[in-house]
Amino acid sequence: MTRDLQHVIGGTLTKGSPIGTSAVFNPALGEQIREVPLASAADLEACVTAAKAAFPRWAATPVARRARHMFKLYDLLHSHMDELAATLVEEHGKTFEDAKGEIMRGIEVVEFAAGLPYHLEGRMSEQIATGVDQYSVNQPLGVTVGITPFNFPAMIPLWMLPMSITAGNTFILKPSERVPMVPQLLLELVKEAGVPDGVVNLLHGDKSAVDGLLEHRDVKAVSFVGSTAVGKYIHAKGTSQGKRVQAMCGAKNHMIVLPDADMDAAANALLASGFGAAGERCMAISAAIPVGSETAEALKERLIPKVRSLQIGNGMDPATEMGPVINKAAKDRISGYIERGIDEGAALLVDGRGLTLQGMEKGFFLGGTLFDEVTPEMSIYRDEIFGPVLSMVRR
Repeated sequence: MTRDLQHVIGGTLTKGSPIGTSAVFNPALGEQIREVPLASAADLEACVTAAKAAFPRWAATPVARRARHMFKLYDLLHSHMDELAATLVEEHGKTFEDAKGEIMRGIEVVEFAAGLPYHLEGRMSEQIATGVDQYSVNQPLGVTVGITPFNFPAMIPLWMLPMSITAGNTFILKPSERVPMVPQLLLELVKEAGVPDGVVNLLHGDKSAVDGLLEHRDVKAVSFVGSTAVGKYIHAKGTSQGKRVQAMCGAKNHMIVLPDADMDAAANALLASGFGAAGERCMAISAAIPVGSETAEALKERLIPKVRSLQIGNGMDPATEMGPVINKAAKDRISGYIERGIDEGAALLVDGRGLTLQGMEKGFFLGGTLFDEVTPEMSIYRDEIFGPVLSMVRR
């Protein structure tokens, strides 16, 4: 598979005429490993044109035939699992096993998409009024777009792509410019699965590419996963242009720990959910709510040594339990939240700042951080930190 980062437009790899480039880092080493081209308006227009041109023939292809490509893609994803996972670790930083788990979640959607011929069946009701029958028919929309985040560069594109194209649409993937390598590998597998050129396209870019896709008259629907602020922007801008938009945004997840809970099991669950993938996932538990002071003390007693002993390092090391955060800006932002938590009066039990690993001194590493006595007024409670920070809120 190619390692040269390019757009995929109408089945052809091209750098286009970029407005600039964006550096891609290995977060464990803190070193630049690639450079990705940022699409110009001309590149975007070429991409949408290719997707639009491929649509009529693809939409007219029987759905059972479209679904057969998903069986082939399913096999290819399994056979290239280790390569995809290693590339994911290289550009994102999560552990190898976590990366494989992510790809498996994406494969499950490919498997489901293979069954779409059944799910796309329409309905017919006779005589809903005198001499009137009613039919409902499912039809593809046209050019669709997926705008995906950095934290799941395999799974989230695979949420969108298989469903869209098996339903008869054409698709443009605009991944995060921080993690463009895995999406490009996915596009190569889609091509190998026999999907016709132009049905799936890849456009690297920044906010200008997002805006261009949201404004383009030939884009019919947009799916987004990412931060709440950006999701609100995309939803407002896309719907104002008459497009169908789904925006799946951030979260602040809580785990209530009752007095009769198994405290060891609760602590292990919090460790896995709060610090897995360095907390960079919208389903991470970031607030533990122990009910009663005895529960809080028992939970704290178990959490402190577990958080301190987290094995942190390169995701390719089998002993690693948590890798780095995505980049220096994220590390600095999370460190700022920790400082604000202290300033606002929370009790810092474990401080993950200042972690340096031998041979990876430039890496974007933070250790696990644990706060107690957090209140709902504090920023570390209100905001989605998106990092390895767990807060205990006593009740």
